[in-house]
Amino acid sequence: MGSIWKLCTRKGVWGKLPLCVLTSLSICVWMCGAEDSAMENIVTEKKAEESHRQDSADLLIFILLLTLTILTIWLFKHRRFRFLHETGLAMIYGLLVGVVLRYGIHVPRDINNVSLSCLVDSSPATLLVNVSGKFYEYTLKGEISSSEVNDVQDNEMLRKVTFDPEVFFNILLPPIIFHAGYSLKRRHFFRNMGSILAYAFVGTVVSCFIIGLLMYGCVMLMKHIGHMAEDFFFTDCLFFGAIVSATDPVTVLAIFNELQVDVDLYALLFGESVLNDAVAVVLSSSIVAYQPEGDNSHTFEAMAMIKSFGVFLGVFSGSFALGVATGVMTALVTKFTKLRDFQLLETALFFLMSWSTFLLAEACGFTGVVAVLFCGITQAHYTYNNLSPESQDRTKQLFELLNFLAENFIFSYMGLTLFTFQNHVFNPIFIVGAFLAVFLGRAANIYPLSFLLNLGRRKKISSNFQHMMMFAGLRGAMTFALSIRDTATYARQMMFSTTLLVVFFTVWICGGGTTQMLSCQRIRVGVDADQDNSIGPDGVGRRSTKQESAWLFRIWYNFDHNYLKPILTHSGPPLTATLPSCCGPLADCLTSPQARENEVQLKDDDSDLILNDGDISLTYGDITVSTDVVDTRSGAVSGGAAAGSSDEALDHELAFGDHELVIRGTRLVLPMDDSEPPLPRDTHRYREF
Repeated sequence: MGSIWKLCTRKGVWGKLPLCVLTSLSICVWMCGAEDSAMENIVTEKKAEESHRQDSADLLIFILLLTLTILTIWLFKHRRFRFLHETGLAMIYGLLVGVVLRYGIHVPRDINNVSLSCLVDSSPATLLVNVSGKFYEYTLKGEISSSEVNDVQDNEMLRKVTFDPEVFFNILLPPIIFHAGYSLKRRHFFRNMGSILAYAFVGTVVSCFIIGLLMYGCVMLMKHIGHMAEDFFFTDCLFFGAIVSATDPVTVLAIFNELQVDVDLYALLFGESVLNDAVAVVLSSSIVAYQPEGDNSHTFEAMAMIKSFGVFLGVFSGSFALGVATGVMTALVTKFTKLRDFQLLETALFFLMSWSTFLLAEACGFTGVVAVLFCGITQAHYTYNNLSPESQDRTKQLFELLNFLAENFIFSYMGLTLFTFQNHVFNPIFIVGAFLAVFLGRAANIYPLSFLLNLGRRKKISSNFQHMMMFAGLRGAMTFALSIRDTATYARQMMFSTTLLVVFFTVWICGGGTTQMLSCQRIRVGVDADQDNSIGPDGVGRRSTKQESAWLFRIWYNFDHNYLKPILTHSGPPLTATLPSCCGPLADCLTSPQARENEVQLKDDDSDLILNDGDISLTYGDITVSTDVVDTRSGAVSGGAAAGSSDEALDHELAFGDHELVIRGTRLVLPMDDSEPPLPRDTHRYREF
């Protein structure tokens, strides 16, 4: 500025003095504006830094919650305290933190908050605001009531610990659902496949409509006495019935596994919970897709109902096909490449392919829960056999860890949400009606279906099993995730608030009373899963028959063992022995080098009995019995083996812990009694391991 003024005061420049003055003033204004802009940038950076610190503190709260839960779980396991499971404990800690955040922390109002009124037909997702010639972009966070306008800052603080519902669906749910399919005990699952499918599909639909009808009657009562503030349609009641029909007996199953409860009861309960989560997701989306023609979208119309049923079948079958296809693709990649030589890359590929199944299904308009579930089952059945031993251990431990952390995170967040969610609607009549409807819906699922299933089952589902399944119908992560995904309307907010109470009650009361219920129903515990195959419901030894195995599974087993296993894995009989001779080139192309190297000693992952060059090795329980001497019993073995068939192999596989006989790629059958074969001690070598 001084140099400009000196220039203007020189001789001959006085005539240009006005121009110099204007130039100086312009520079002053520009410098002031630059200083203001710099100050504004500093304020913006400080706000961004404060927001980052707040987000880090919010995440730290959940990390501390999980840490505290783990330490308390260790204490409970050390003291053998089974009344409260880790999920219930996580919910209690979440409740305590929610109380502190809601009532113990107060953030003063920001005086810069400005409220302006603007008449628009709908709320835009993105808003551009012109402030003194500068445009600022704002995104929609949600609706607040008129009574809370003066407390926007407090609401903003609570929203910091409120996650986007998509976080649950895209990040937390996939490892939980995949682990359920990946850890599925296929032998016990397929042995009860017909009953599990009946409970999961028919039972879930029946439960949905029973709950929906009862809740619609409750809503009509509330409207009649003036306790319903806004609209609540029959489709809303059916949607509520669908989301609370998803069972998640994680507490009960953990206790079952620890106490080694009867394997059939465990398989029925676990299989139902795995599949009915998928059914509930597709059923709820089908109800949302119900759109009759005309102005009223909530009237009954047969054509719209048929379309919704078609949506249900299309979405479920498409999701199923997509999940299986991803699993098959991963199996082929791991079979025909040498990724097993690089265990880290192999595990990373397995992880990414499995997780991408969920996102791919959601992006294609299908249901990721169904896709990732069947992807997990396919990966366990095929891809797992192609992995290196290190990757097998890594994938099991990885998804078990992710399942544990995600599940406990969700349950702790449930407790937190009871106090931090801003739009709770608690109605006593609706809550009481919901508890009654959930109880009756579960009863309508278990007891009538069990009666019908027992008409065709050789091993009946006893009444104490039915009572236990009725009692173990807990609600959990899936019910919560479905209810929190959409809380825009009054009806959905009431559903979400009621769902939280249903989850709390079932996890704490039903989950906590599992041990007492087992004792009350006199259900046997301490059962060895491998030895239980040959024990009947009365404790007497029995033999498995063809009629006892699901006929659908028998057909699938033969096809899978002879064709799919050899194509997708290194196990099973060689394709040259199962495919027609005209398919010789194709069989050679689909047979991996490793399968050719091991063709003499091919071993299916379901078999434990190997015959190699006259040497019989029998694995029974924890003892391996080997012999090189051919006695009268081995003669019977060879005679029986020659006449064996894959159907007989399946009978022994289901009944005797997957004992099979394999010689040069051909599966044979070793006749076995219900007890350990009486092999002479002096002619056999015993080895424990």
